[in-house]
Amino acid sequence: MHQLFIDFKKTYDSVRREVLYNILIEFGVPKKLVKLIKMCLTETYSRVRLGKNMYEMFPIRNDLKQGDALSPLLFNFALEYAIRRVQVNQDGLKLNGTHQLRACADYVNTLGGSVDTVKKNAEALVATTKEIGLEVNDHKTKYMTVSRG
Repeated sequence: MHQLFIDFKKTYDSVRREVLYNILIEFGVPKKLVKLIKMCLTETYSRVRLGKNMYEMFPIRNDLKQGDALSPLLFNFALEYAIRRVQVNQDGLKLNGTHQLRACADYVNTLGGSVDTVKKNAEALVATTKEIGLEVNDHKTKYMTVSRG
């Protein structure tokens, strides 16, 4: 079994809001609720404090708020959208009758019976997640093989 654990850089900091709103609508979230979510994310600002120094506020335009209870849910919608768009190789490895993608927090595990299967699925996932704004963290992405002993 071949596995590639794909880790994403700054997951909350890179989600494109306009794409997210369209994803929510595509998943059937009522437009009124999407509008309320948009209001919560629009015109948000942040500032940095380092020791006793408080720096000027700056606008946040293209991310989800860290520490906001809504952010994990919104990120899950974005990642679920990407995973559903990946055309999984139906001849690949199955675990408990399901195919090769497992997602958890800010990484996805692609599974396959060959390096080629894992590579194809990973390439499709990376292309889809780029639309959302996510980038692969090369330093934390790991490849692994497991064989029967």
